[in-house]
Amino acid sequence: MIDAANAMTFAMDETHDPALPSWVRGASAGTDFPVQNLPLGVFSPGNGDARIGVAIGEMVLDLTAIAALLPASILPALREPTLNRLFGLDRVDRLALRRRLSELLSREQHRSAVEPALHDISACTTHLPARIGDFTDFYMGIHHATNVGKLFRPDAPLLPNYKYVPIGYHGRASSVRPSGELVRRPRGQIKSVDSAAPTFGPTTRLDYELELGVWIGSGNALGETIPIDRAADTIAGLCLLNDWSARDMQAWEYQPLGPFLAKSFHTTISPWVVTMEALAPFRVAQPERPKGDPQPLGYLLDPVDQAAGAFSIELEAALSSALMRATGIPAHRLSVGPATNMYWTIAQIVTHHASNGCNLSAGDLLGTGTISDARTEGYGSLLEITGGGALTIELPTGERRTFIEDGDEILLSARAVADGRVPIGFGECRAVVQASI
Repeated sequence: MIDAANAMTFAMDETHDPALPSWVRGASAGTDFPVQNLPLGVFSPGNGDARIGVAIGEMVLDLTAIAALLPASILPALREPTLNRLFGLDRVDRLALRRRLSELLSREQHRSAVEPALHDISACTTHLPARIGDFTDFYMGIHHATNVGKLFRPDAPLLPNYKYVPIGYHGRASSVRPSGELVRRPRGQIKSVDSAAPTFGPTTRLDYELELGVWIGSGNALGETIPIDRAADTIAGLCLLNDWSARDMQAWEYQPLGPFLAKSFHTTISPWVVTMEALAPFRVAQPERPKGDPQPLGYLLDPVDQAAGAFSIELEAALSSALMRATGIPAHRLSVGPATNMYWTIAQIVTHHASNGCNLSAGDLLGTGTISDARTEGYGSLLEITGGGALTIELPTGERRTFIEDGDEILLSARAVADGRVPIGFGECRAVVQASI
């Protein structure tokens, strides 16, 4: 039986109606941000101050400007230009906000009161959605883990713990940045196979990682845990995440304690948070584990989560070189594949993270790790696509790539899709790489 919290988490209502119209420009089906989406973010209109907003069609709605039209319970959360307090609200309050926004943006009688608070999204600056207290990156993509493992351990690509423990590491929250901010090529220690000692210099094997970001909502107190049947209710929403990686630095430094400087220099996220409420129609069953794989340990196993803990989201990565942008050539698709390639659900990684009493707070960010498909066209990193650098990618200009070069732009995108539902998108997650200092 689905308990009350899970029933509310997965519930669909009038806000998901595929026939629901909107009077806002560009908010019809086909956009990332139809009225069925209503993602949350922080933006500045023109040269204005940062404030909380909702993306709708080609516009951003300033929630502060229409505070008098919103439920009283959410007003304290609008007093500062971050989503932390909004994330931390009870799901009942966040659902009340969604329903009210849907009503305001779909019914013509509200247009005169709401339209002055809309801003053209192309003229706005987006910011980090929340003050990120902590960032943890997981390793949930089993095909990515297998592909990378084969490069180093052909006979045993997955370590024995992978199918029992949601593997993760604590990242660097200070270097998480919103889409559009330049990425500086990092420098670090690099040791080639045929060298006796490492050298220090810019990475020559800069890579992207196609991931989803998981925003924590209510969280838990230090010393407490988050039971698996309650974990979904503690998640506020999802975004796109690119955990940039310096593969040559990583190969030298990761033993024995794992990722460090090869990862901490920059992480790019999409600025709009697609809420759990918006994603309710796109929940699907977690894929069954292959025959012979162990079942999750009891604290990670919940029938409701297994039945509806995954998402029908299609992920895509593309590359645009400086020459391509200068000559108007569209970005070159690197990969496309479904988010169901994750070995664990997002509820399971939340429960595991808190299982030792570690406190998660509103605005904490979790990364899923690289999500790759079993097919080569769905590989989520250049390390996989090029077989560790053995292959090259030819761009439409004739340029070739093994790893990312200065001036290249990586673009991640995603859309949630389901039969009979209006697809919703995640907006842009993009950044251009600039030369090392």
